[in-house]
Amino acid sequence: MKTLTVALGDRSYPIHVGQGLIERAELLVLRQPKAAIVSNVTVAPLYLQRLADPLRRAGVEVVEMVLPDGERFKDWQTLNSIFDGLLEQRCERSTTLIALGGGVVGDITGFAAACFQRGIPFIQVPTTLLAQVDSSVGGKTAINHPLGKNMIGAFHQPQLVLTDTDTLNTLPDRELRAGLAEVIKYGLIRDLPFLEWLETNLESLLSREPATLAEAICRSCRNKAEVVVADEREAGERALLNLGHTFGHAIETGVGYGEWLHGEAIAVGSMMAAELSLLMGWIDRHDLLRVERLFQRAGLPVRGPALNVERYLELMQHDKKVLDGKLRLVLLQKLGQAVLSDAAPPAEIIQAIGARSAHA
Repeated sequence: MKTLTVALGDRSYPIHVGQGLIERAELLVLRQPKAAIVSNVTVAPLYLQRLADPLRRAGVEVVEMVLPDGERFKDWQTLNSIFDGLLEQRCERSTTLIALGGGVVGDITGFAAACFQRGIPFIQVPTTLLAQVDSSVGGKTAINHPLGKNMIGAFHQPQLVLTDTDTLNTLPDRELRAGLAEVIKYGLIRDLPFLEWLETNLESLLSREPATLAEAICRSCRNKAEVVVADEREAGERALLNLGHTFGHAIETGVGYGEWLHGEAIAVGSMMAAELSLLMGWIDRHDLLRVERLFQRAGLPVRGPALNVERYLELMQHDKKVLDGKLRLVLLQKLGQAVLSDAAPPAEIIQAIGARSAHA
């Protein structure tokens, strides 16, 4: 087991990464011997009892809640069903919520924890690669709105992230590939040596070699933790973690939540950002093709759906990085170095979208 720390003073917490961790109840530090585990209909049959039974043997009262599976259920109705369960089971402010699942389960459970009785502790037990390398770390919690993804939420840091890499053995190939989009992101925005490592080790990751996966998860989490510590509430540097997300969230919202996986949309969004970076003279065509090849080797799309450019621009105006009505985008000054910029001319934004859209 490897342990990293998100160093936020008295709110610091560990990220444990290793095999066979889900059954180690001693790693789950609780304020009181009561916990509510939130999972979904896909993950619960595989891992819920493996997490709950050791806790019960340790004397913990465990409440179980199983949600429907999918991005389209990251909404008010599903959130309220968590509140219903917490109230019906007489959960208290010291009860710990445990999110067992991927990014949707982690986001909605974290938001429930932030809201219930004005804030209760929660633990992330991510079971997808995307959640393990990105969404489980850093305290962003949210639900979606029909007009925009992750528009309603709160910053609420977990007490612990418990990443059992064995859960990736049951992850569908498409989900594994989607998670790699967020892994590649860290190399593109701030860690060129990691990008080079990924270019060398990508096939090993796709074949789920445990040591290689653990290394990719740890290096991704280390990058994420460093950024979160420097800028917890996204006043500056943390926005760089959103490479491709302004374009990607527009894709997810535009085609309907769940049609495209988040990582698939982020791969295309990152290519649109790379195209725009090329048009602005920051990277060259060799860099662009290098990024494209890596996403293609990962089995990810590099062209978006047939949304028209006007629809992209409309949806992008709901992005959380918009300031005073002006669109700010994460772009690449060079591979391994990103910047948040509002300097992109509208004509070049349109050109970049068109270059990476299916109808282009």
